[in-house]
Amino acid sequence: KAELKVISEFGGTISLDGQDGLGHWQLLDGAQIGVTKAKQHGISLVSIANSSHCGALGVYLYPALDAKMISMIFTNGPAVMPAVGGNSPILSTSPIACAIPSNPPMIVDLSTSAVARGKIASAAKAGRSIPQGWAVNEKGEAITDAKQALMGMLAPLGGAKGFALGLMVESLSAGLSGGSLSRAIPDMFNPDDDKKAQGISHTVITINPASIGKDSKEGLDELAASITASGGRLPGSKRVSPNNLGGGEITLADAVISDLNSWSQKLGLENIS
Repeated sequence: KAELKVISEFGGTISLDGQDGLGHWQLLDGAQIGVTKAKQHGISLVSIANSSHCGALGVYLYPALDAKMISMIFTNGPAVMPAVGGNSPILSTSPIACAIPSNPPMIVDLSTSAVARGKIASAAKAGRSIPQGWAVNEKGEAITDAKQALMGMLAPLGGAKGFALGLMVESLSAGLSGGSLSRAIPDMFNPDDDKKAQGISHTVITINPASIGKDSKEGLDELAASITASGGRLPGSKRVSPNNLGGGEITLADAVISDLNSWSQKLGLENIS
């Protein structure tokens, strides 16, 4: 496997080269490095260039949450989102994740496009249409065919505001790391690109509230309590921590089972059903 290579390190910051390795374990390692540095410096920033797709960002918040720290994670990917008024993709879905160690914890995990691309891929595999407002063609017209949308463009979440947030994510991930901008990243949903190295960038910012003072913890707890007391749902309250996963079952679509069995056969493994 490709190892993370240290490019530079200064105080609470570190720049790493993923050497086209698997984004899942590289971002997890980056999150753990961030916690270690935040314990020493109060705040840390881990920048990873030349990595790959890492899945849902929320998974990588838990090293900081377990250490009672704040975590913010940004990543880029293949360009799918145009600027407002533009006719070509500039940014990826530009996801943001943030964990606040209040009691109970607050967890934000969202794309700055109108929808995460995985939802469109799921609809395309199942043969379902998608709602208007999720995707557009090169003329900026709404499209509801999921397969067309997967090869088309995704609308920014909330229009210009969503694109601005996405631009922030691109700047803090690829722009900061010096890695590939989203327009240069091969698309894993394109059969012509799925074997190419992606060169995706990740950034993890970790903050140790203990370095600020005890009042910060009290303030975060009060904020979380005020949301639940108002009858509202606290962001992240329906998530299950990886530490608390039981031995239950999950339901998979037939198309997903078929894909998994296809890979099982290629790898000489037993089918899952």
